[in-house]
Amino acid sequence: MQAYITRRLLALLPTLIFVSLIVFFAQRLIPGDVIDLMLAQNDIATDQDRAVIEAALGLDQPIYIQYFRWMGDVVQGDLGNSLWRNTPVTEQLAATMPITFELGLLALIVALSVAIPIGIYSAIRQDTAGDYITRSFSLLMLAIPGFWLGTLVMVFPSVWWRWSPELEYVPFLENPLQNLSHMIVPAILLGLSMSAVTMRMTRTMMLEVMRQDYVRTARAKGLSEMAVILTHALRNGLIPVVTLIGLQLPLLIGGSVIMEQIFVVPGMGLMLIEAIFQRDYPVISGVFLVLALAVLLINLMVDLSYGWLDPKVRHQ
Repeated sequence: MQAYITRRLLALLPTLIFVSLIVFFAQRLIPGDVIDLMLAQNDIATDQDRAVIEAALGLDQPIYIQYFRWMGDVVQGDLGNSLWRNTPVTEQLAATMPITFELGLLALIVALSVAIPIGIYSAIRQDTAGDYITRSFSLLMLAIPGFWLGTLVMVFPSVWWRWSPELEYVPFLENPLQNLSHMIVPAILLGLSMSAVTMRMTRTMMLEVMRQDYVRTARAKGLSEMAVILTHALRNGLIPVVTLIGLQLPLLIGGSVIMEQIFVVPGMGLMLIEAIFQRDYPVISGVFLVLALAVLLINLMVDLSYGWLDPKVRHQ
């Protein structure tokens, strides 16, 4: 197991280097640059002013030299400084990363709390009214874009009932209730969007597993239906579901960017959008690098979970 984990961790390095290349060079293709935005604040700007700013920010060097210089700092744990605020990117990430991960964790809890029980119920009650209702609900969640639903939640309750979600963020340790009141609405919307596919996969795999011989044998031994489902069917049926969840988590992180913008959650998503508008290259690169590392580690955890769900799976 240790050798397997070591190999997987070493395999992260070339992937992260490839991601850094794409992010670093692709953001330079965005029309306009940070120098234009800075010069636009002055009524009169000359070529000399542009040259001075480029030299001060280190943007006067060829782009490949900028990349290698940036990567040299990254290897030492330095993601650079914001071009606008001149503050370390690592400090900004340390302040916003826990907020984004809290939103993602809450959304994941909502998604699994909805998808797995309803998927199991739908499989047990196949072709009944409850099954048709739950399947229709999952199709509805697949069809409705999360950002559109989030906009509706922000606008219509305030118009009809003079109520709107909490928009003032408070750290969890400072005031847990107020923190959850701010995070719970975007977390529910993200979780419901994620639960749709997971719900359908859980139903499909449970239907397949419940037709296996070992499940019929367990029933023949006189075990209760609940014991058969939870002990024998569910554990084997969850293996493809866990794979699906691992594939959806990057989408969950991407969806949090939009929800943070709608509900004014000061996480990495909101910081990333502001950085893109300002062409703040070090912030953009740092956020994407951290998100890529998080996705790769999540996939590693998903692979390791197979051994717990199915003893036949061994990581060597």
